[in-house]
Amino acid sequence: MQPAVEFRAISKQFGAVQANADVSFSIAPGSIHGLVGENGAGKSTLMSILYGYYRADSGQILLNGQVQAIRTSQEAIRLGIGMVHQHFMLVENMTVLDNVMLGAEGGFKLAAQRPAVEAKLREICARYRLDVDPLATIADLSVGAQQRVEILKQIYRSANILILDEPTAVLTAQETASLFDILRLFKEQGKTIILITHKLQEILDITDTVTVMRGGRVIGAVPTAATTKEELANMMVGRPIENNLPRAPYNPGAPVLTVENLQLQDAQHVKLLADIGFTLRAGEIVAIAGVSGNGQSELMEILAGMRLPTAGKLSYLGQELPYARRHDADGLPRAFRELGIAHVPEDRLRDGVVKSFSVMHNTILGYQDKLKNRWGLFDFKAIAARCAGLMKTFDVRPADGGLRIGLLSGGNQQKVVIAREVLAQPKLMLVGQPTRGVDIGTIESIHSQLLALRDAGVAILLVSVELEEVRALADRILVMCGGRITGELKIEEFDTTRIGLLMGGMHKS
Repeated sequence: MQPAVEFRAISKQFGAVQANADVSFSIAPGSIHGLVGENGAGKSTLMSILYGYYRADSGQILLNGQVQAIRTSQEAIRLGIGMVHQHFMLVENMTVLDNVMLGAEGGFKLAAQRPAVEAKLREICARYRLDVDPLATIADLSVGAQQRVEILKQIYRSANILILDEPTAVLTAQETASLFDILRLFKEQGKTIILITHKLQEILDITDTVTVMRGGRVIGAVPTAATTKEELANMMVGRPIENNLPRAPYNPGAPVLTVENLQLQDAQHVKLLADIGFTLRAGEIVAIAGVSGNGQSELMEILAGMRLPTAGKLSYLGQELPYARRHDADGLPRAFRELGIAHVPEDRLRDGVVKSFSVMHNTILGYQDKLKNRWGLFDFKAIAARCAGLMKTFDVRPADGGLRIGLLSGGNQQKVVIAREVLAQPKLMLVGQPTRGVDIGTIESIHSQLLALRDAGVAILLVSVELEEVRALADRILVMCGGRITGELKIEEFDTTRIGLLMGGMHKS
């Protein structure tokens, strides 16, 4: 049987960066094929070549045994290739129906086509159990539902080869299980799926075969049933991964942040946060666990000065934070940074970096005034040297400070954001989803950095949907549901069943 997809000696270079080097492997039809590797290993570049975003410098792509020159994404779609990106390509103020038709209108008379397209979408949703209303507005849908819309788009366009890039990075465990049920149904119907993920347990759970890339090259391809997480991790990074990172004994210091009776309402007077209260001390990591959308993001935005609370008292190092007598949060993030509050936002692309800026410029965002000389001018030579040191210390790849940060992989963008905030030497660190979409080697590096800060006396508030990350880092755990804290546990009380109940608001500790 001919492979559904075959890569033959694919190479791609961006300037001095060799993204892919002689990549060769094949994907069986009607299979779920995993593709893993460190951030910057070349996975997304290779898939972008398959989907027509980039053209390979050399090599061939074969579909069902036939050589294909895929010059554009339109050609890829015509050949039955669909791609669901890590960051969804949806227009939020449009309906599901409009988003599916966008780019596949088929003529000028859209109104006449809408009923037929809607009927087809409802038939697809029923057949593949996608549970999406074609007339719903994207902005009103959960993250999991938006991802189903992306899949719906690809099925509508008759995709038989489906590429999913980090599809579970922002999904809950329940949404992930639902997605995997859909993928298994696709497989039963003969579709071929390429799954890029950093979550090795997901590779073991859902794929038939896995290809490992490192440094732009294929390291190996193995049947999933014949490998383990440890073997895959070793292939990915070229060394064993340390699961239990060293940390000093838990010995918290004086209170750094005190939150009392914090309240937040939106413009429609809907309560987003209610009765939030906790204390965070120097030298400890307090993790907030919960399903996304239960108030964690709003809490972090208030603590970072990005929005104002409706009521409550927040004190930092014994002094009340300056929310009072303000009509908006303009200027607060800068004031908070000057107080020693650093922030790693949950959405690095929206709030953490400027994609069109260089890596060097992104390393000073928010702290640029501290890097001016006595004449009020930037010393770009010193800034470049500082950036080079930062990239070496945090292993940012490629190590080119002049490169536009949007060209870096998500994990390397995250390293830049974390490095920038760590170098500010904060007393309080607010960290949202620090390892979302990053590889296992980078996770180890980020966790080591956070534990080193904790051991140095920094107070860290961590928001993470990954319970294994919470277990690895936290000294105490706060669980949130519906904008409230539903329970608090010491790390030695860690229990996934109990935390799950608290996350569902079904138990009060």
